[in-house]
Amino acid sequence: MTTRRDFLRQGGAAVGAAALAGGALGGIPSLLSAAPAPSARALDVFQDPAATKALMAAALEAARAAGAGYADVRVSRQRQNFVFTREQQIQNVVDTDTLGIGVRALVDGTWGFAATRVLTKDGAAAAAREAVAIAKATRVARDRAVEWLPSPVVNDATWKGAYTTDPWDVPLEQKADLLLKANANAMKAANVKFVNSGLFFVKHDRAYANTDGSIIRQDFVRTWPLLQITAVSPDRTDFQNRGNVVAPMARGWEYVLSSDLVGNAQRWGEEASAKLGAKPVEVGRYDLVLDPGNMWLTIHESIGHPTELDRAMGYEANYAGTSFIAPPEKQLGQLKYGPAFMNIQGDRSQEGALATIGWDDDGVKPDDFLIVKNGVFNDYQTTREQAPWLRWWYQKQGAPVRSHGCSYAQGWGDVQFQRMCNVSLMPGERDLTQNDLIAATDRGILIVGDGSFSIDQQRYNAQFGGQVFHEIRGGKIVGQLKDVAYQIRTPDFWNSMDMIGGKRSYQLGGSFFDGKGQPGQVNAVSHGSPPARFRNVNVINTGRKS
Repeated sequence: MTTRRDFLRQGGAAVGAAALAGGALGGIPSLLSAAPAPSARALDVFQDPAATKALMAAALEAARAAGAGYADVRVSRQRQNFVFTREQQIQNVVDTDTLGIGVRALVDGTWGFAATRVLTKDGAAAAAREAVAIAKATRVARDRAVEWLPSPVVNDATWKGAYTTDPWDVPLEQKADLLLKANANAMKAANVKFVNSGLFFVKHDRAYANTDGSIIRQDFVRTWPLLQITAVSPDRTDFQNRGNVVAPMARGWEYVLSSDLVGNAQRWGEEASAKLGAKPVEVGRYDLVLDPGNMWLTIHESIGHPTELDRAMGYEANYAGTSFIAPPEKQLGQLKYGPAFMNIQGDRSQEGALATIGWDDDGVKPDDFLIVKNGVFNDYQTTREQAPWLRWWYQKQGAPVRSHGCSYAQGWGDVQFQRMCNVSLMPGERDLTQNDLIAATDRGILIVGDGSFSIDQQRYNAQFGGQVFHEIRGGKIVGQLKDVAYQIRTPDFWNSMDMIGGKRSYQLGGSFFDGKGQPGQVNAVSHGSPPARFRNVNVINTGRKS
């Protein structure tokens, strides 16, 4: 149990970090846990594989004895480290560390979940018995009995993410020095007056076991270098920002170095300054060439979310929304999502992608699958619980009924449920580059980077901005534009795509903070794509002046 003193101490740190993030870096939500840092004894237990297995065994045995037909247990440690700076000042440094046990139990087709940070056999067993009691108590409220899909047993497996240098091995002084040097270089650009920067690291070490007999241990690191540069016009009548310059990735300190914030900062500052003199866009319809840094967010909102099966079935309607791709019986194999060369892959296997993992939180090894195949909607994102809902579709395809491995919980104190996998637009067969798409465009706009967006509950009507906008005339870039946003209706937009880049031009973008569920959880997810061209898209002017 968290004491009032613990809550106030940790809550104060959370409020401070959240205020800093919102003010300096565009509203990054805090993930700080109210639980205090783990004790030395708890860390000793967790770092001993035999002791961790004994804890999980105690939980599973207690769940069975209490009446569970199935149970699984996660013992996990989550750490965060972030450093924020502004110009030549260090604004804040935050470290969080939380460790505990979560137990899920299935009793007569109903789930129960409980968690504890007491890392003893008695603590694990008590959480398991509580999970069973909750399942029994909530049975009256369920709408359908859970059909739990069988899954292969994974015996004592391990998986490590793509990182090579653990950010926790890098001194704070080195992190801060890099950010301050990047800030100084950004300030060298004309008209740049403000620079905010940060480094955000997340490290997960997870142990998992279930009553099927699976035992799995995994660890991964996620890294996000942040830089936002603000240029102000000499007469102070306008300001322009350049942010979201580096995509978050499931890599380590080596990714920060490869991003070269120091070397690129002045160029990004010059891009912010150039936007001050950019021409306001004229409202109308344009051919859009979208850079992968812009495309990832459009994919996330207009393909990633509506193809989550729980949304399509109405289970997220109260908070996250529903989906225009419903009901499944009228959409699978029928909805023309885009042109025949459009293939959207769901996976958790791309190296360095944020949702990549060895096994999901149901103990399933995720597969690579086509959400959109040759332009036609082909499959939803699923878990072991959800896959049987589509049995009729898999039987029609002559395919086995299996989960795609999309189960995930934010932490040990959160129950796992369907979360988005990596959802990506596959490159085309022709080896086209972004320059090839520009050269083939007579009147259009190249949009680089992601910006603000708005989308409805069903993911059907939307509006997206960007970071940098280049006017295209006669196949050439002729200058910068500003105040650009494009409006879409999802199927119309994707069916207007007529050119796509090849493998050389494929890049990953993504987010640390995809929110869903009640109580809310966040999931990190990547979306890859090549650049693509869309014909005759409606563009509006978002300028602050009339």
